[in-house]
Amino acid sequence: MSQAATTIADTTPPAEMTEVADGVFAYVQPDGGWCLNNAGVLVTPGTTTVIDTAATETRARALRARIAELTPVVPRTVINTHSHGDHTFGNFVFTPDAEVVAHERNRAEVIENDLALRNLWPDVCWGEVVVHPATTTFADRLTLHRDDLRVELFHPGPAHTTNDVVVWVPERRVLFTGDIAMSGCAPFVLMGSVSGSLEVLERLRGLGAETVVCGHGPVGGPEVLDANLRYFEWLRRVAREAVAAGLSPLDAARELDMGEFAGLLDSERIVGNLHRAMAEERGLERGVPLDVVGIFQEIVAFHGGLPTCRA
Repeated sequence: MSQAATTIADTTPPAEMTEVADGVFAYVQPDGGWCLNNAGVLVTPGTTTVIDTAATETRARALRARIAELTPVVPRTVINTHSHGDHTFGNFVFTPDAEVVAHERNRAEVIENDLALRNLWPDVCWGEVVVHPATTTFADRLTLHRDDLRVELFHPGPAHTTNDVVVWVPERRVLFTGDIAMSGCAPFVLMGSVSGSLEVLERLRGLGAETVVCGHGPVGGPEVLDANLRYFEWLRRVAREAVAAGLSPLDAARELDMGEFAGLLDSERIVGNLHRAMAEERGLERGVPLDVVGIFQEIVAFHGGLPTCRA
């Protein structure tokens, strides 16, 4: 582990565990940037359910320790909202006690991707991560009953990825979006869909959530969904104009006035988002794989260096 990585990690604010509704907790890792994801915890008298884990062994073990402060009941279920390592690498800290539940495409992607995320930020202290894919999968919907608490899981279609899962706790009016929506952070759909995100966000608005826990950033309300909708509507307009002008995604990003979105954390994601948006504008189907590694290098070039990862 490099001294630089140690310094970055040590200066990151501590995670916050907040009860957002009766027995429903949001575990927020500031500042919500690259690989600093949020998790959720559902606590009933006899059960503990975890929504997403963390990117590094240290952070995953810290999450488990905080859960132990809430309840003596060992987590028996981990739900993964999608396949990316910052939401799944920590699964092994909760297994074999817990089953891992995810969309059916999630399992295959976690196995295929393995530990590749570590290659993007080799100086991060990832720890002795062991990939643990889902042990229970579903295609469209799955309802979990945890004592008297109903937990609805559903795959809304391609958005952030092709294997997103939303966790809806209707009696508490709490929605866990995974990375379909971001709070104060730039969305990222390089591996998903712009048009799909627009449709999914409209659908999520219809649930009537009072509390929205995004995959990254502070806890909010339904206004967070509106903000993400505005971003994707703007992105689609920008992509249409860039295609008409014959620009590459990187050149389009360099010429772009980010307007109201300039202050979003990790705004350099615009390069990857434009790749996806412009591909769809040219007729590519939602979620068709793009050259993630090559496009990430363009993100690095646009940013002027490797984006900071404080995991």
